[in-house]
Amino acid sequence: MNLDWNSFTPESTLAGGIIFGLAAALFILVTGRTPGISGIIGDLFRPSPSDISWRVAFLLWLSAALLIFGLSKTLPNSQVDAEWTAFGIVGLLVGIGTRCGTACTSGHGFCGLSRLSLRSLIATLRFMATGLLTVYILRDLAGGV
Repeated sequence: MNLDWNSFTPESTLAGGIIFGLAAALFILVTGRTPGISGIIGDLFRPSPSDISWRVAFLLWLSAALLIFGLSKTLPNSQVDAEWTAFGIVGLLVGIGTRCGTACTSGHGFCGLSRLSLRSLIATLRFMATGLLTVYILRDLAGGV
């Protein structure tokens, strides 16, 4: 995996964090829910009639924001050296993990921690520990994948 690390500046990171925080706060004020992507997408497959419209609208606006950003900025160069099957397996595991953990990393790490949720603190510590352990195993024990 190759990333253009020069594209990730403190300014762009701060701006992204502020925008994400404002959007999350607005979402909570309007809907009374935390903006967890895994839950929004996951519950599209078993929606109640009152839920489907705001979920679809959220995903359309999210897609539009990504498109506008992509058209207005030069995107950083990145290259991932992996097979599509690996992406599918990893995506499936992430989906299962978000269901088992009742939220994704941003749901717990950003929204949950800002609400001082103990459950989110424990989940975030688990995410971080699992990530560190995985990198250690793959890079140091398995000879660098």
